[in-house]
Amino acid sequence: MSARDQDGSRGGGPGARRAGGGGRETQRAERRAAILEAAMELIAERGYRRTSLAAVAERAGLTQQGLLHHFPTKELLLVGVLETRDRWDLASAAAAAGTRHTDTLAQLVDYNATRPGLVRTYTVLAADSVTEDHPAREFFETRFRVVRAAMAEVLRTECGDTLPGGLTPERAAPLLAAVMDGLQLQWLLDPEAVEMPAAFRDFLALLGCGQGRGDEDAEGPGEG
Repeated sequence: MSARDQDGSRGGGPGARRAGGGGRETQRAERRAAILEAAMELIAERGYRRTSLAAVAERAGLTQQGLLHHFPTKELLLVGVLETRDRWDLASAAAAAGTRHTDTLAQLVDYNATRPGLVRTYTVLAADSVTEDHPAREFFETRFRVVRAAMAEVLRTECGDTLPGGLTPERAAPLLAAVMDGLQLQWLLDPEAVEMPAAFRDFLALLGCGQGRGDEDAEGPGEG
């Protein structure tokens, strides 16, 4: 049995195509990338509940046993998908450098409105992770700590140490994160009634930051 057979690659598909050349760690990284890419495609097409490990393995050009070598459970695969999504979002935010920071958050909400499959995966997995020993719990605990700190810094950069409503950035950051996640849930349940991007900008207006203030407030005479 060849090394490729032992790792579970099929004869065709992206996993097999990307496995040629490089050392073992490079091949492992390429196979993981192929699996995550296949999972994201299938989740976007079918939703996460109808995305099976077998379907992901086939799309990635691996056997199911080969996929399990990299992601032993579906929950861990979904965590990997969300981690990849976060890295892409951070890269997009970095590419938008030079705009106001809360505007970049609003653009991220706009982008999320175009990918309901991944938003649904995130929302369900986040809710499930509150149970003890859930495989995604550590990911979400860490993620929310990082998100709260990052949002506090965004608010401080744009609004200073005290927001117009009197809150400090640290006190406002959990509210900002809660609004983003809460709007996603309402939007998933009733997209016709909840216009997620507009509602998020309305919340920014309440905070007194970002594009929610309107062009007149942001650019009018006398504004700092």
